[in-house]
Amino acid sequence: MDIAMKAIEVTGTIDEQGQLHLDEPLTIPGPHRVRVILLFPEEADIDELEWLQAAVSNPAFDFLKDPVEDIYTLTDGKPFHDEG
Repeated sequence: MDIAMKAIEVTGTIDEQGQLHLDEPLTIPGPHRVRVILLFPEEADIDELEWLQAAVSNPAFDFLKDPVEDIYTLTDGKPFHDEG
């Protein structure tokens, strides 16, 4: 049986013991069971070198190794000179 659920957004902090502490009290009369979805920043973003290594080793891009895919040459286009 599906139960319709209402969503609210609140902020809080996770302490050293993994307990969630909300910044503000909820205005929902309780007691109630709730579902909690946590959104938090990644510890570290993947740097460009790691991203490139992942792309090179990913079999999804193997088709680019096919010589038929080499449709451009060094004489195509105009040179770009970054003056920044």
